Amino acid sequence: MRFSALLTLIRRNPRPWKLSFGAFAWLLLISILHAQLNGESASRRILQIGYMPVITNLAAPLLDEATKQGDGIRFKALKFSSFAEMAEALRNGKIDAGFMIAPLSIVLRQQGEDVKVVYIGNRHESTLVARHGLGVTSFSDLSGKTLAVPMRYSGHNISALQLIDKYGLNGQVKVVEMNPPDMASALASGALDAYYVGEPFAAQTLMRGESDQVLHVEEVWPYFMCNLMVVKQSLIDSDPDAVRTLVHSAIRSGYWAKTHLDEAIEVASKYWNQPQDVVRYAFTHPPERIRFDRYLPLQSEFQEMADLMRHYHLTENNDISGLIDDEFALTVKLGNINSIEEVISNN
Repeated sequence: MRFSALLTLIRRNPRPWKLSFGAFAWLLLISILHAQLNGESASRRILQIGYMPVITNLAAPLLDEATKQGDGIRFKALKFSSFAEMAEALRNGKIDAGFMIAPLSIVLRQQGEDVKVVYIGNRHESTLVARHGLGVTSFSDLSGKTLAVPMRYSGHNISALQLIDKYGLNGQVKVVEMNPPDMASALASGALDAYYVGEPFAAQTLMRGESDQVLHVEEVWPYFMCNLMVVKQSLIDSDPDAVRTLVHSAIRSGYWAKTHLDEAIEVASKYWNQPQDVVRYAFTHPPERIRFDRYLPLQSEFQEMADLMRHYHLTENNDISGLIDDEFALTVKLGNINSIEEVISNN
């Protein structure tokens, strides 16, 4: 039916059409406003980036915020509640890139997924805390306690297993897997005695006095890798310029955040749905803790991690052939990053 004929029909039969036509007009108006507010057009190149609300994934919300407006490439950050869910989304093509926990990238590669690690989020942002009142001041005090880690394939789990060996606590510490967003409430309720996780999840209970800090990860594992960016080789093959812009911009976002902390905290707080004082605490206790300058993925570090995974029977082998692609991270330019918009690299 042509639009002119539809109008004629409405004029001849106004009552039956009045309500439905009004609803249609309202729906049309809302759709137009929604498209305008989003500031996204069909002509923009959009990359979907999966992330968890932790500091080592800070680039995801910053890149989303920096590309909301304009006509260049759009980096759309999609928040996940678990790393396993994110891995499946990457595997099934639901996202173009993922900020994923380091050992999981090794597992995906060994399972036949043609994934590439292209950059390390940042270093030194994980903390082990224990419920206040338990008297836990060192890892050795966790004998007989329950400790949560983000997942079996996490650096936190590997670190915990190393510490169990170091203190002779085999069979004495119960290590369980738990999604990071659930850890604080589980500790407060008494379901957990301790947890080992990326910030700001430890900061939540530390600020409320519900937990005591046991250790920062860098005390036991210098330059610890938590999360990193993974893309598929197919994306590199089909759109290397987009991957280059993504990696360069992600690296630059860390340098911008370091010198514009208040603005970075405001953005992160909004995307993570966390109070700004919690995010600030995580960034600043202790000051200058978070390292953004060691972003290059190193074969030697991944080989060490793969060796440990095999040692602790997390994988059957330590093969990481083809996992690392440092080409994009090696060519980033770090000058002229004075605003969040300048985070986006066009080089």
